Amino acid sequence: MDARTAGQTARTLDLIHGMSYFAPEVNESLVAAGLSAGRMCYFAGRSAAMGAVGVGVVAATFYNFNPEAIAPVIPIAWTQARPADVVAARYRGVDAAMRRIFGAESIGSPEFEEAAALAAAAARSIPDAAGRPLYAGHAEIEWPSEPHLVLWHALTLLREYRGDGHIAALQTAGLSGIEALVTHTATGNGFQEQFARSRRGWSDEQWRAAVDSLTDRGLLGDGGELTGAGWELRECVEELTDEMAVAPWAALGEDGVARLLELGTDLRAVLVEQDVFPDGVYGSAVSR
Repeated sequence: MDARTAGQTARTLDLIHGMSYFAPEVNESLVAAGLSAGRMCYFAGRSAAMGAVGVGVVAATFYNFNPEAIAPVIPIAWTQARPADVVAARYRGVDAAMRRIFGAESIGSPEFEEAAALAAAAARSIPDAAGRPLYAGHAEIEWPSEPHLVLWHALTLLREYRGDGHIAALQTAGLSGIEALVTHTATGNGFQEQFARSRRGWSDEQWRAAVDSLTDRGLLGDGGELTGAGWELRECVEELTDEMAVAPWAALGEDGVARLLELGTDLRAVLVEQDVFPDGVYGSAVSR
């Protein structure tokens, strides 16, 4: 399995996992479990698989968020809801969201079951959790039984496994969390700048300081665009990330990956058609 192809597949399918951060059913379920609405639902919902961790662990594993944005809600979240209850609430919310977005007929179809089986086969082939803390936490969650939740769970495992490796690649490239975010938005293939800055909790001053630092290093031009060196560094990061995350896709094989991508692309299109992702969130990565 070619690592680049595996990486493209992972990025395409990631939106199926990503819908959980925007579907109202997920936040509603987390609030019903005791969390406060807003940032607490995101930080606690995603980190709960690791247990009652503190702000330092969340900041380290999420990487490109401002720790100042995490501190007001972590670890106080664990006084409002136990991590195990948060995990359960998250899955209940995902269940409700997927039923609404895809419909009962779709999630009960042979195609959905096939996609779930393929994604699960890949996720179960992840060799180990060494150096992958977010993946390790989620890998200890009991597998759901219904195909649509199996698919979401499998893609979550694959996503967090890849994400942990991506952080290692960013550190190898000498990019801090905010610098990684600035250069990522500059590619035009991910979060748009305004959303990235506000969602990740960085002030205008902090963002400008990161831009100035990257400009001084020759990675950004005067207009904030990636220079040749900047593009080269981002490409190296993505190549290293792909290589460190190729194992489960290689186990699935070229035919299996191609079929999962075919099925997943159709599901991804439904998310876009249903306007699950608000305007101004993504650049060219999501389009009609």
